[in-house]
Order: sequence, then C-alpha cells, then structure tokens
Amino acid sequence: MATAMRLFLGLFPPPEVRARLGALAEAAQAHCGGRRMPDDSLHLTLAFLGDQPAERTEALGDWLRHQTILPGHWRLDRWGHFRRPGIVWVGSARPTPALKALQGELWAGLEALGIGGRPERFVPHITLLRKATRPPGPELPHIAISWVYTRVELIQSVLTQQGSHYRTLARTVLPEEIP
Repeated sequence: MATAMRLFLGLFPPPEVRARLGALAEAAQAHCGGRRMPDDSLHLTLAFLGDQPAERTEALGDWLRHQTILPGHWRLDRWGHFRRPGIVWVGSARPTPALKALQGELWAGLEALGIGGRPERFVPHITLLRKATRPPGPELPHIAISWVYTRVELIQSVLTQQGSHYRTLARTVLPEEIP
C-alpha cells in the first residue's frame, strides 16, 4: 500500500532574497526567541494540501507541470505574529492582488481535481520563527524586500526530528518553456 505524502504548493525566494530573509530571522530570533526556520526552507505557502495518497500526488505533479503563471512582484514590508502557535513572520502591509489572484486560481484548479481545504482567509507571509516567546517589536529592522516570483512548486514536506525538510516534486513551466 502506498503511503501518503504531506504536500503544499508554494513559492521559494531566489538566493539573494533568501539571504536577506535569513538575516531578518536572525534578528527576530535574538528579540523573540523561538526556533529559527532554516534559510533553505523559507517559502510562501499558497495552498496547504495535507496528506495526499501517491496516486493523487502523481496527478497533482502532472497538473502543475502543465500550468504557467504570470511572473509577479511581492513587496515584503512588515513584521507579523500569529500568537497562538508563536509564529513570527514577514509579509505585506497592503494586499497583494496578483498574489491573491494566483492563490485563488490555484485553489480553483485543485478543487477541480477533487482537493478541498481552501482557507477562508489568505494572509501571504513567510514564517521566520516558530514557538517564539515574544512578538516582533520596534527594535527589529525595517523590512523592504522586493521579490519577483516566476514558478509555483509542488513540495513534499518530510517531518524529521530536526524539523521539516522539503523536496520539490513538480514546478509550473515558464512561458518561454512552452513548446
């Protein structure tokens, strides 16, 4: 019997943005405590799919490899905090219409594939810390990061004693890659 895989659709920042996010995570951890997310795991989740059977995972990969997205721009300019799980994150002060539209389009496609679970609210953010003991404060650095995203990835999250490790299973195609 095939095992289920824990999956999500997400955007991963380019190396230079990831490095800047890593520096923000260091500053946040010094102020807020908690467990810092490794630089290579920093991402924006567009759709959390939970545990999916292997057959569905294959279909999701095929579906995503036939999708193209318009490149978009996301400006990160604010600190945020989800109190209950103790998450410190960075995101946008203003709604990002293109990002919200992308998330909605992806969920429409997922629902057509029979996958439910669309959240009522989408708060685009990148988690920097988990189990933080304090929320972000004015002592933290000002954020002004621009990120141009071009691909959505289907990611398998593998839970280990050291935390989650991510493996890309499929990506959207770039417009220039379409035959």
